[in-house]
Amino acid sequence: MSSNGRVHIFSGDGKGKTSAAIGQGIKAASTGKSVVMIQFLKGKDSGEFDILRKLEPDIKLFSFEKSDEIFEDLSEERRRDEIQNIENGIHFAHKVLTTGVCDLLILDEFLGLIDTGIIGLDELKGILEALPETAELILTGINVSDAVRELADDMTTLTTTVFAR
Repeated sequence: MSSNGRVHIFSGDGKGKTSAAIGQGIKAASTGKSVVMIQFLKGKDSGEFDILRKLEPDIKLFSFEKSDEIFEDLSEERRRDEIQNIENGIHFAHKVLTTGVCDLLILDEFLGLIDTGIIGLDELKGILEALPETAELILTGINVSDAVRELADDMTTLTTTVFAR
């Protein structure tokens, strides 16, 4: 549980984690709050961003990755290059929080950075320490370790159930 602002997690193997986070962003923006969303591991210009760009400047969108492909599809060499871009995105997220320029920060697929070993729990804790008391942070990703779960104020797990017809 965060001692600063509120931390929300949208996780699970189901579809809709990013959509749920975006919904919270739209809700916050509609009440006059400033919203920043940074997307990780999905490659530049993810299809979701095309429609979301219409929400700017109410919701500011960022992706620091240069490749068109998602991270897991990259060669080892291209992954090393992309990790530097991802680290720039992490530094930007920290700066956004320390300068207080947003009320809600959405870090889409951020939990995947922990899964892939790009960052560790200490980097996540550093971001949480920068979270202002009045701000909220949303993290999305498939997997959530017990250690990460303990840092959240609330968590929503989305699962997909396939029914035989």
